[in-house]
Order: sequence, then C-alpha cells, then structure tokens
Amino acid sequence: MPEPTAKPLKTRTRLIIAASRIFAEKGFQEATIAEICEQAQTNIASVNYHFRDKESLYLEAWRHAFLKDLEIYPSDGGVAPSASPEKRLAGRIRSLIARIADDDSHFFAIINKEMAQPTSLLPEILEKEINPQRQAMLTLIAECLGPNTDERTIHFCHASIIGQCFHLLKVKHMQSHFPARKHNPELENPTAYADHVVHFSLAGIKALRDRLEPSSGDET
Repeated sequence: MPEPTAKPLKTRTRLIIAASRIFAEKGFQEATIAEICEQAQTNIASVNYHFRDKESLYLEAWRHAFLKDLEIYPSDGGVAPSASPEKRLAGRIRSLIARIADDDSHFFAIINKEMAQPTSLLPEILEKEINPQRQAMLTLIAECLGPNTDERTIHFCHASIIGQCFHLLKVKHMQSHFPARKHNPELENPTAYADHVVHFSLAGIKALRDRLEPSSGDET
C-alpha cells in the first residue's frame, strides 16, 4: 500500500509560520499582510478570521518562534534539576547563546528588528514569554552567590551575563549590515564563545561570593 501523505498544515498554522519568517526578515513595520498571505497560500480574510489584525498575528508569530527555539534548545540546556546551581546556570547560558547563534532562529531575528524599530507590543511578550526565563536565571544566580548576597548584586550579575549573550546578537546585526567585516570569532565558533561566557561568568560570581562571605575573623 502507498505511504499515507501528510495532511496539509491548517491555515492558522501556515499563517503563523509564514509570519514568523517574514517578521524576522523585515520587522513589524516593513512586513505586509499581503506578503504573509502569499507565502501562507491564503487570503487576507483568513488573517482577520484567525487573528483579527496584524498586531495579534505578530504576537502569535513571535510566540511560535520562541517556543520552537525552546523545542530545539531547551532553556535548561539539558542539565538535570538535581545538578549544582553553577551547572544549571551554565546550561541556561549555553542554551541562550545557541538560540541566538542559530541562523534559523526567527525569534531572535525578530528581537533584532524590534530593537531597531520598537513597537508597543514588546511588554506583552516580555511578561508572558521572556520574564519566566529571566526569573529562572535570577534564581540560579542568587543560589550561586549564596545567602549573603543582595538584590542589586544579583541583578548586576544577570545584566553582565545577558550582556555577553546579547553581544552575539549585536555581532550578527553588524555582520548583516557590514558583510565585508569577516572576522567574527564569536560567530565562527559560538560553542567556544559560550564556554568563555560560562567560565568568565562563573568565575566572577565565585569572586563575588568569596568577597561577600564573612571571614573566620568575623565570627564571634
């Protein structure tokens, strides 16, 4: 008997996939519903039916791209929950950098466009999708720093780690605008760059923890 053929993707799914690709390429302002519908092989009325407007489609496309990234690169980096906080933090850093480095990541391509031309839609995405990831990393940083830390130090460490990770996004942005600049070691070997960020960050956190812990002379 012949192999059963896969069912065609539903219209809503085709629209989300096409939209995530086009929003990644062009950003919210430059992307058009007509182009999205053409790639999704449907009509503009279907956008109105499934999403009401371009803004709602943008949010769903962004959410789809985000969840697809996490399917490929789980946010825990494959590190067991029973592992030390340092290993779990390392796993999250490596996962984040792998997602940013992946040229097929529409989510971070959309973020890149969003940074250049912000929309008023970002807060909703941050709250519903990105904030839980942020909170998980903050919790791990607090565990690594130990009980003598404070909120400011935790947030400063988080800013330092995220800054190193998003540096890769900036490098990708520069490369796309200045292709003649070919030497980008971070992009040539993102795994090695992730290892560097992990070792650099964990060493910095350890140095802070050692400074925060009371010395034996302080004990009564």
